[in-house]
Amino acid sequence: MLRALMLQREIEAREAELATLRERDVEFKTREADLTAQIAEVETDEQRDFMNGEIETFENERSAHEAAVSALEEKLAELRSNLAAEEAKAPKSITNKGGDPAAKNERSATMTPTINIRSLPMTQRAFDALPLEQRKAIVAQDDVKKFLSELRSMKGQTRAISGGELTIPVVFLDLIAENMYRYSKLLNRVRVRTVGGTARQTIAGTIPEAVWTEMCGNLNELTFVFNQVTLDGFKVGGFIPVCNALLADSDVNLAGTIVEMISESIGLAKDKAILYGKGAAYHMPLGIVTRLAQSSQPENYPANAPAWTDLHTSNVKTLSADLTGAAFWAALQVACGNTFTKYSRGEQFWAMNSKTYALLKSKAITFTASGDVVANVYGILPIITGDIDILEFMPDGDIVGGYGDLYLWAQREGMTIGMDDVGYTNRVQDQTLFFGKERADGMPVIAGAFVAINIAGNSPTTSLTFAGDAANPVAGILLPATASVASGATLQLPAVLLPFGVEADETWTSGTTAKATVSSAGVVTGVASGTSTITVTAGGKTASCLVTVTSA
Repeated sequence: MLRALMLQREIEAREAELATLRERDVEFKTREADLTAQIAEVETDEQRDFMNGEIETFENERSAHEAAVSALEEKLAELRSNLAAEEAKAPKSITNKGGDPAAKNERSATMTPTINIRSLPMTQRAFDALPLEQRKAIVAQDDVKKFLSELRSMKGQTRAISGGELTIPVVFLDLIAENMYRYSKLLNRVRVRTVGGTARQTIAGTIPEAVWTEMCGNLNELTFVFNQVTLDGFKVGGFIPVCNALLADSDVNLAGTIVEMISESIGLAKDKAILYGKGAAYHMPLGIVTRLAQSSQPENYPANAPAWTDLHTSNVKTLSADLTGAAFWAALQVACGNTFTKYSRGEQFWAMNSKTYALLKSKAITFTASGDVVANVYGILPIITGDIDILEFMPDGDIVGGYGDLYLWAQREGMTIGMDDVGYTNRVQDQTLFFGKERADGMPVIAGAFVAINIAGNSPTTSLTFAGDAANPVAGILLPATASVASGATLQLPAVLLPFGVEADETWTSGTTAKATVSSAGVVTGVASGTSTITVTAGGKTASCLVTVTSA
């Protein structure tokens, strides 16, 4: 089987090479769209000559790219054929430790094949990419058959299934874990670890420089420092509408739908948390921007973690909207340079929305000697380098990025699917709503490796609103213990319902209206010097703030 192992390793290497080539498909599509727009503006012979040259260069490069992809696909097909031939030579009578020769064959039939799921087009479901025989073998497994059967039994129910949630079979988890990378762009950038629950994760500190000495001299001791960060397992999930007709469909089709929907619903939620997650106090990961915006060390900062540093001015930058040309790119280079770190061994990434991407491209527009327009931003940040990820939930003008391998994402083993006790059967649309969820946490372990920049002259947004939680009761309310306001002035008290995102009506009252009043939205108005206790009630929970009114 040594020959088979070598073939397997070569297949994996070739697949990685193919995935890299496939990533350039987006670049060629973008360049083609840009050239199409420029062709529409051609008027002079000089412009035509220039565009003909650009088109010829583009088509030659694309043809070479497509030829390379085709050659690599042919090579992979040959390698897989050779691997299948080698595996066919393996002894058929070898038994497993339990003495059942069929068990090994069953495992082989259901193991995820060497298909690069991450490179699949978004129009194709991950499960459908597997060979038909393998899909049939997967749904024939006892644990999968039981799972699908119990899933179908939930059809039309308005209460949770007896026995609680269903654990998704391991063979599905393998597919979902890979498929989630198609929906979560930032999972490809950060460091992912799988843990069993709340866990301390050891991370390497600064690597010391080795010491030169003469040939026969004694070696110097190198001091390596290791830090620890504690990561929890907060829940992320959402409801999945499954057509009741699909529940009556084949196991293969139902399995494909479940894998795809869970991957998408959870995968998309992770990107927002990696950038803007509000941290443990809100039962969610700590986002990059949230950490950069901190102006003081949190009280619960781990003692063995890397030293906390104040980055809210050095790594949160605003560039003037008036900057253009070389001046703009020079300022952006300096701002991005604040990601300097001795820890990273990876590449940088830059996240922004499509409007910011368009603004960035407009800053890169130059003119040739003949007056032709050229804009060279094709998915990679010019000068600074690093891949660009388009995330539409980001605010206009904001760019967040740095060394993704210094953000640690810890996900707990296992994933479940089930129904809520409240009952979410959509009878009008003939759907049954399931929820898929997993537990995860994350944080930037070296926060200085990241920056948040706004290129439109505004301060970078450091806090985003996350989807409201209407499925859970209010567990508590965060409200400042004290506050002050001048007589005649107003003050907005920031009440936060816990768990973060939970929704409930708020009622505000003032204990002494002669000193201060409060609106239904929590806006306090100072009336006269003195104090008043402001109370907010929501979902059966209350919190109070002692407000001191000073003379104007």
